[in-house]
Amino acid sequence: MFLIDKTFEFCYRHRVWTQTLDGRFSDDLTCACRHLHGHEAKVQVFLEGETLNPHGMVTDFRHLEWLKKWLNQYLDHQFVLHTEDPLLPLLVPSTLTRVPVYVDTQLAGFSLYGYETMDFASQEMMEGMFLVNFVPTSENFSKWIHSLVTEKMKPLGVRVSRVDWWETPKSRSSFRA
Repeated sequence: MFLIDKTFEFCYRHRVWTQTLDGRFSDDLTCACRHLHGHEAKVQVFLEGETLNPHGMVTDFRHLEWLKKWLNQYLDHQFVLHTEDPLLPLLVPSTLTRVPVYVDTQLAGFSLYGYETMDFASQEMMEGMFLVNFVPTSENFSKWIHSLVTEKMKPLGVRVSRVDWWETPKSRSSFRA
């Protein structure tokens, strides 16, 4: 089996509104991830193939350029919120339109539109939001990216073996199909 990987780095903000801690394992029960906060993320995508293509590769690394562009457009310096986060109605007016964002035919999340008449500070905040249908934990992020890349890479016959989502230099999650 041949294995290649490509790494992408960007910054994002999120909130894990469902976070709880068990006092048997944590001295401090402060749920810091329930607060609005940010990270310097690193996403590592692993692709594999049993054979090489006629050019001697699993696939060209440039076949993941779409992912770099997608991450830059929808996640880099964005505030990623779960569509069910109880804080969402306080942050996002119900008058705004949620526009679905797809990777090919797969729903990835929602951008917000209709904030053009808002004051400048509110416009900036709404421009920096991306809504997803899951609690934005590193585990869910790695599964989500795995799913998006798997769908996109199907026409090339390349399999996504794993996606790592590094939330910090010392903390990561991995998802394998």
